[in-house]
Amino acid sequence: MPGGRLTDEDRRHITAGLAEGLGYAEIGRRLGRPASTVMREVTRNGGPDGYSADRAQEATRRRARRHGQARPPAPPIPDSGHGRDPQAVQDFAESFTALLVQQGLPRMEARVLACLYTADSGALTAADLVQRLRVSPASVSHAVAYLERQGMLRRERDPGVRRERYVADDEIWLRSLLAALQMNEALAAVSRRGAEILGAATPAGARFASSAELLLLVSEAFRQVIEQWRRSPAARSVRQPGGGDGDDSSEPSRCEDTRRPEA
Repeated sequence: MPGGRLTDEDRRHITAGLAEGLGYAEIGRRLGRPASTVMREVTRNGGPDGYSADRAQEATRRRARRHGQARPPAPPIPDSGHGRDPQAVQDFAESFTALLVQQGLPRMEARVLACLYTADSGALTAADLVQRLRVSPASVSHAVAYLERQGMLRRERDPGVRRERYVADDEIWLRSLLAALQMNEALAAVSRRGAEILGAATPAGARFASSAELLLLVSEAFRQVIEQWRRSPAARSVRQPGGGDGDDSSEPSRCEDTRRPEA
């Protein structure tokens, strides 16, 4: 059926179509499939000159067996005594991760950030993240480096302790807003310059002038929101760098995953 998995018969029709010299669109039309489905199938199984229905079917079976292999359960994480519903916390962590991905964050980086942010202390070691997310140390290392460059986490180390902890503190969204404000003001300045050069009375110049006016309003709104937040009781209660509840390795953070470890 259209949208379902390709069958052995479908693959034989693809082989026959390629032998006739048909394009992906025509083969897809005959199968009732999108041309993109046919193209992906052929590309991942030898290309137009090397495609074989039997080999493609066997490769599909091998991939299915690999994906279906059982993996060991995640090590249990002791309950911190907060009385939370573990399944509800895990579901929330997954939905939070999905939202971060929708906002443009790469998936592994989103998983690491969600895991840190749903932990009460907001701080975990690399070993903690590997255990909870069931991924490789290299995946954690790359994700941490990316998030650190974006100002979304920081590293800390207690005196005399070699292990680093990665911290997602309560001001990551404030830093994100400040970065957005800086970019917005740069766009406003360029738009004003464009209006001057093109002439505000011309269609192109008027477009830039209108954009500059909107961007300036957005920047002013950003500044007001940031200033209001800094004066709020919630902002005054934010933990200072180095604060928190200490090592978070014993608290539950239901961000572990049931998928295969990522490379």
